[in-house]
Amino acid sequence: MENQSNEMVLRFLSEPSNINFGGNVHGGAVMKWIDQAGYACAANWCSSYCVTVYVGGIRFYKPIGIGDIVEIRAKIIYTGTTSMHVGIDVFAGKPQSHEQVQTTHCVIVFVAVDNNGAPIPVPKWNPQTEREKILENYALKLMDLRTGIDEEMKKLGKVSEK
Repeated sequence: MENQSNEMVLRFLSEPSNINFGGNVHGGAVMKWIDQAGYACAANWCSSYCVTVYVGGIRFYKPIGIGDIVEIRAKIIYTGTTSMHVGIDVFAGKPQSHEQVQTTHCVIVFVAVDNNGAPIPVPKWNPQTEREKILENYALKLMDLRTGIDEEMKKLGKVSEK
């Protein structure tokens, strides 16, 4: 796979149709962009269709203004047998300032699937740099935390039950 990459960057201008009642970009729009960038990164890595199975710890640091240049950086930070953990960082800033600030961060887990929706193996990602090793360790720590969260959620059951 000569064009395979573990990184993807999407850039675009935020638009008035993305506005919330506070006058900034709606968090739901940001979440959609995050999922799109994550999907593009994961699908490029595994050369297959993938589905989102987990979005964890999304953190909004700062609002995104209308007309800001938005840059979404997606990066494979860990691969399992069929899953890919994608770290996502969102940056934004006015086009006139040439400066961007981080607005959002999260990790999304995607699973590669075949035409019948069954999970299929993905290529192994092997961290090369010290930073990549730190990111892989971060993904592993988050996996451990998710296990505890899943166990607690199972105890509670469905929130909507009476």
